[in-house]
Amino acid sequence: MSKERNLEKMLKSESERLLNHSMDRRNFLSQTTKVAGIALGMTLASQFNGLKVEASPQFTGYPFKLGVASGDPLSDSVVLWTRLAPEPLNNGGMPSYNVPVEWEISEDKHFKHIINHGTELARPELAHSVHVEVFDLEPNRDYYYRFKAGYEVSPIGKTKTLPAPGENLGKLSFAFASCQQFEHGFYTAYKHMAEEKLDFVIHLGDYIYEYGPNEYVATTGNVRTHSSPEIMSLDDYRNRHAQYKTDKYLQSAHAAFPWIVTWDDHEVENNYADDIPERDQSVEEFIRRRIHAYQAYYEHMPLRESSLPQGADMNLYRRFTYGDLIEFNVLDTRQYRDNQANGDGIKPPNEESTDPNRTLLGNEQENWLLEGLGRSNARWNVLAQQIFFNQLNNDIDGEVLYNMDAWDGYSANRDRILEYVQENDVKNLVVLTGDVHANWAGDIKTDFDDPDSATLGSEFVGTSITSGGDGSEKRQDTDAILEENPHIKFFNDFRGYVRCQVTPEKWTADYRVVSYVSQPGAPIHTRASFEIKHDQPGLVSKQDKPLSTHKKQSSEVEEDRIKAQDKAHDKQVQKQGNGTGN
Repeated sequence: MSKERNLEKMLKSESERLLNHSMDRRNFLSQTTKVAGIALGMTLASQFNGLKVEASPQFTGYPFKLGVASGDPLSDSVVLWTRLAPEPLNNGGMPSYNVPVEWEISEDKHFKHIINHGTELARPELAHSVHVEVFDLEPNRDYYYRFKAGYEVSPIGKTKTLPAPGENLGKLSFAFASCQQFEHGFYTAYKHMAEEKLDFVIHLGDYIYEYGPNEYVATTGNVRTHSSPEIMSLDDYRNRHAQYKTDKYLQSAHAAFPWIVTWDDHEVENNYADDIPERDQSVEEFIRRRIHAYQAYYEHMPLRESSLPQGADMNLYRRFTYGDLIEFNVLDTRQYRDNQANGDGIKPPNEESTDPNRTLLGNEQENWLLEGLGRSNARWNVLAQQIFFNQLNNDIDGEVLYNMDAWDGYSANRDRILEYVQENDVKNLVVLTGDVHANWAGDIKTDFDDPDSATLGSEFVGTSITSGGDGSEKRQDTDAILEENPHIKFFNDFRGYVRCQVTPEKWTADYRVVSYVSQPGAPIHTRASFEIKHDQPGLVSKQDKPLSTHKKQSSEVEEDRIKAQDKAHDKQVQKQGNGTGN
């Protein structure tokens, strides 16, 4: 107990010092992180944290209403996740005591060959979530798992370990997805994803959205409603994650495969940059908000203890190596970035956006990435990240307009990466991207303004699961943008995900789309397929099959997505002014 008392003393001392001193933004972030980190340290310092352990809990309802999940697979280990929440939208509806949760992992779905089992405490400090790191598993192997609390048993989940490092492999199948605004549509795409034969899923961010009811409205209208105003507190973020996780199709996709997750902005707030909020907010209040958001994210994701938040900081960039076939560098393009240049938005490049010292990744993460690319022995080298990597001129009138939130707003950081790739002969570079609520595919050039320059790799941009509502084949500005950007080979505006099948000789990406999300039940289609051949950089189109019975073109343009979120922010400000917001 002496360790716990020392932590309590440190927490009290640091809290008092923080309250009694004025400081700049960076110091406030550092000190707030230290205090919050001590608080979470206290949670982990004691197994019981002074609370009773209820071995025979009485629940007000079924406690596994948020389902189960697994993630962060390694060749000998995987994380198993659940959260006890009999009343998901009422802060879980759990009492303030620890509950033992039994877990089992088996070689078969009938649990006749259980290979490991144990008990973890579900603690109120972490919203009664459970993160079990199971070790000593066989590589490249399917497993089944389940939980038990009291007399209640969870659904069964299926997971899989990665192959052993360096193992010679013939094939990998996975899917990546992003952007699932709950109000904008139904998660039909996840229903179809759960029926695929995949080794794992990568989620590239915007797992939740922070807005109050009907603040961010899809072009085709909202079909579901957020359960609370704009989220700010820890309980707010917990309830929002819980609302999203009550969706049966999202649960089915989590239960079917291990997930590798990273975030973008809406897990906290639209277009935040490090410790800088969107607009019209106190930085100090935003940092507290970020602490709440990061903790709730950890509580609801199948992440390892190494990602446990330390106050306003959370280590989310990490690397996964799939035998000798692929190395995935999972990036965090939100937590360490400089502020968006030029006032954000879609703007002409200026001295700020082209500043050679600007960073999107932060120095530590950038060095980590380059070091990993330099020593990789994998056939394919992947950046799994959030925002548009390729240069994309959004102007259709002969000018130059770039998205200041994307890599175009941090072009020097992109240049440093591509120069390293070229100088070190990094082979088969593939970038996976979310964020922009549409499908794109393009080649990464040494000089984006010269179509004949060397190709260094390719980027697959996946559409949203729901964000933006029902889509269309293309938008009003699509043809002009593709003409302005000859390295971009494909665009489509339906919802869905991207399925990738990779062998040592080729990478095939299938753009899997549903033609509507405003109603349940849409069928799945392969809208287009692209192939990259080993050591022959550049996309090759293998299928381009428009959905003939559905909307050909909308009146939207790329900037409308940004305008819709600006309108949502204006609604939030108006509510706060009227005293009707949080």
